[in-house]
This record gives sequence, structure tokens and C-alpha cells, in this order.
Amino acid sequence: MAPEHEPVAFLGIGAMGHGMAKSALRAGIPTIVWNRTPDATRDLEAAGAEVAPTAADAARRARIVVTMVSNADAVMAVARDQGMLAASEPGAIWAQMSTIGVAGTDRVEALVNAERPDIMLLDAPVSGSKDPAEHGELTIFASGPEAARPRAAPLFDALGSRTMWVGDVGMGTRLKLVNNTWLAFADESLAAAVNLARHLGLDIVTMIEALGKSPLVSPWQAAKLQRVVNDDFSPQFALALALKDVRLALEAAEGADGFDALGALAEEWQRAVDAGLGNDDLTVVARARRTEGGDR
Repeated sequence: MAPEHEPVAFLGIGAMGHGMAKSALRAGIPTIVWNRTPDATRDLEAAGAEVAPTAADAARRARIVVTMVSNADAVMAVARDQGMLAASEPGAIWAQMSTIGVAGTDRVEALVNAERPDIMLLDAPVSGSKDPAEHGELTIFASGPEAARPRAAPLFDALGSRTMWVGDVGMGTRLKLVNNTWLAFADESLAAAVNLARHLGLDIVTMIEALGKSPLVSPWQAAKLQRVVNDDFSPQFALALALKDVRLALEAAEGADGFDALGALAEEWQRAVDAGLGNDDLTVVARARRTEGGDR
């Protein structure tokens, strides 16, 4: 007989946390969920998840706790103010899967070392958006103690198509920042090319035919290009969150040379967020740039 799955608590049921909890349920993992606004958990409860009234209660019922919230301050609030860390059992695993940057991860590690050295911290941010989260197709950049890896493996296998173990706590976050810097420039190149084509009077269908099968265009860019052409900016990865990750990369690279282009990209994206586009997909920068340039 296969060993029983350890119960897992997901704290933070936004688009990503919701999809991850669905994938855990589909794999037969006992799943507890908590969110500040309980309405986000209703369909998960119908699918078999237990809904905890508090983050502390969720942690108390689980052997693995996953945090998936918006930023480092939110992670610290859940862990400390909401009582998650104090309620966790000795020997439990805390899989911190939010993207919170190097400084944020250092804060989390210091908190665990000071208050709960008897639990195991995994730094395991993910690459992928809402749809991959719902279908168990994320890439997980995992780092942390060797002893936690076999216990975390069934959960990570349910959540992702690939798990990369990259060393001690903090290395997963570092790899995630590199990943999302690559993603940011992939999106920016798409937006710039689309708007140059429009400015030069080229038919966008012609552009798609020319570039669609080019080795220069990734499958991700090809799919996003079609959405841009259709003016479909429904959020798969919201621009405001993508900008947050760019700023975390800039923060981590502070004092190093060679990041002027990334800084300029952040300024451009900030203008789009300030214009009210932060909740749209990050590809909305193509529309924002078109509007700024006066081309329609």
C-alpha cells in the first residue's frame, strides 16, 4: 500500500493558492485551506477541502504548511500575527512559496531560527500562472534542508511538472528572480515589436505569420502574442505582481552594474500600473505603450 499523504494547509487562496489547492485535492492529499476572505474557499470546500477559521487552526491540523500570499509583509503577518508559526507542530514543514525576494526570505528564515527552530523551512517559489497552478504544471524552485525533501516530494509532484532543488534556503528565491527577469524582458520584447509593427503600418496578422514559427519566439510569447492581437488582457499573471517581482530583482541587484534596462522597464510598467492597468495581464503593457505613443 502507498503511504498516506501528510495533510497540507494552504494559507492564501488567491489565484495561485486556489489553483495549487485544487491540484493537491486532485492528487488525494488531505487539504486544509484558509483565506482572509472565506468566500474564496467555498468551491474548494465543496471539492473536499477543510476550511479553517484561522491560519493558526489550519497550521495546527497540518504537517506541511504552504504560504502563498502577495509579499513579504503578508507572509510575516500570517506567520506571526495570525499565529501560524506558533501553532505549527514540532517537525512540521513550512513551504514558503510566495515570491518575496531575497530580503523577504532572509526575514522569514530569521523568524524561524529565532522562534521555531524545531520546524523545517523550505523556500520554494514557483514559475507559472493561474492555469498551470490549476493543472499541476508549475515549476518549483525549491531550496532547504535535505531532510524535508522526501516529505515535500508528493506535494510538489502534485503541484508541478518539475521541481528543481537548488541548495540552501534562499537559493530558490534567487533562481525565481532570475526566471522572472527573463520573463519580464520576454514580455517587453513582445510589446515593443507589436507596437513598432503597428507604428510602421504593418498588418499584425502578417507579423504573426512571420514570427509565429520563428526560433526567436518562445511558446509562451506565441500564446501571449495571440492574446495581445485579440486585445485579451484577462489576468493570467497580473502586471502589478510582475512589476513587484521586477522590483525585487532590482533590489537584490542593488549596487551592481548592468541593470539600467531593467530599471527602465520597471519605470514603464509603473506608468501602466498608475494608469489603472495593474490588475490586467502583464501583456497589457503593449496596449499601454500604444496609448502612450498615440497609435491605435
